[in-house]
Amino acid sequence: MSILPYAVFIAAVVAADQFAKYLTVANIPLFSDVPFIPGLLQLTYVQNTGAAFSSFQGQQWLFAVMFVIFTGVILWEFFKKPMPFQKLERWCIAAVYAGGLGNMIDRVRLGYVVDMIETTFMEFPVFNVADCFITCGCILLMAHLFLFNKEFWKDDKKCA
Repeated sequence: MSILPYAVFIAAVVAADQFAKYLTVANIPLFSDVPFIPGLLQLTYVQNTGAAFSSFQGQQWLFAVMFVIFTGVILWEFFKKPMPFQKLERWCIAAVYAGGLGNMIDRVRLGYVVDMIETTFMEFPVFNVADCFITCGCILLMAHLFLFNKEFWKDDKKCA
């Protein structure tokens, strides 16, 4: 199994995320908004020092530790002791990792995460491109594991 396609995908997602954040900071004043898709989305520049829904505000060290652990688990899975993940599930993990990396770059570089996508049809926290990949990757991974990967749930698998 080659990690190269996953690495290229991760790099592309991180580049798209960082580019969207760069354009936001360069063109939208903090806490200002710009219509994007009327009735659906607007672009609103906010700085988030927390996690999802602004939880764990200011706990940058916690996010860094969690990301290092997540990185270790992923490297273990890909190189040392592969778990019974199917191909689609590995792409989902890559999407989640890419989103996490995009947000970790902000945390290390800026001390906060740049968020810019705001729904106008419902109340929901402002989010970013990386968050989309984290959320969609997690949902698809969990759905696929529960519905299609019976091997993952076997008690006799050896992960140690």
